[in-house]
Amino acid sequence: MKKSTIMMLGTVSSAIVLAACGSAEADANKQVIIYSNADDEAIEVMQATLDKEGYEGKYIIQSFGTSELGGKMMAEGTDIEADVVTMASYFIESAQTSKSMFVDLPSDLKPKDGGSTYALPILGNVGSIFINTDLLAQKGLPVPKTIKDLTNPEFKDLVSFPNILDSSTGWLLVQAIMNEYGEKEGKQVLADLIKNAGPHIESSGSGPIKKVKTGEVAAGFGLRIQAIDAKNEGLPIDYIDPTEGNFTLTESVAVVDKEGDEALAIEMAKVIATEARADLLKQYPVALYEGEQVDDEYVPQYLKKWDTTLTVDLLEKHQAFFKEAQQ
Repeated sequence: MKKSTIMMLGTVSSAIVLAACGSAEADANKQVIIYSNADDEAIEVMQATLDKEGYEGKYIIQSFGTSELGGKMMAEGTDIEADVVTMASYFIESAQTSKSMFVDLPSDLKPKDGGSTYALPILGNVGSIFINTDLLAQKGLPVPKTIKDLTNPEFKDLVSFPNILDSSTGWLLVQAIMNEYGEKEGKQVLADLIKNAGPHIESSGSGPIKKVKTGEVAAGFGLRIQAIDAKNEGLPIDYIDPTEGNFTLTESVAVVDKEGDEALAIEMAKVIATEARADLLKQYPVALYEGEQVDDEYVPQYLKKWDTTLTVDLLEKHQAFFKEAQQ
């Protein structure tokens, strides 16, 4: 989700990653085409696992931004070129509801959220506040405990967060605000936060942590794991679980209905969900299946979940809420 951008927004990188492009002799028609919105790091794990499991040269991975891939799914349905999709789970859910484009993906895995018959979660992302401890001390700023704390005038131009119109990470922020304060007060909190951030509202989910690392701002909101990694690297970074909640977004794998010609695609999707899961869990330490464990530092203090299913329609509603707060 670093590059995770959301549909709505537009900026979507579409660097095509040809993983395992296969030999010159490979018959392209026999290759499984995998479309993915995942970060480069996650794609590298998928590729390495598929190769290790004997599928080298039998697939092509193409990388898209979330909005671009989401748009293709919603527009093309089963006509999409991809055989396998790894994507934000809410997009897969919405595409299945709208286009009925995925086949069942039977598995013995037991997702903690109950899962579905047609998709298996592969990774999860959690939001949090993070701070530059050196800059906070230099400015004499208090350590924020809540997202609302970042709306105090003393944080003027010293806060950064991702724009929900461009980044799914920004949705984690808006969910926390709306869940805690409701629409009326929440809109004021968000308006004050937008005012404080000024030019530091980022289109990329990774933008805020970069600005906090360099000391351009003192505090930010983004992916919790990014702050943990920065702290473990010895940087003056710390992370704070806001009392409004640490909300989560997951990405899943699904197989497109190709009228019975999905056997190899189903094999690879299962490999991604099972054999690649251990390494993905190291990079995205969010337990998604029963029996999975993560170290204590990766367990947020205020883990919360939106009380209804996340869908594209809900995202658009929350984007409209953000736009109104901007006015």
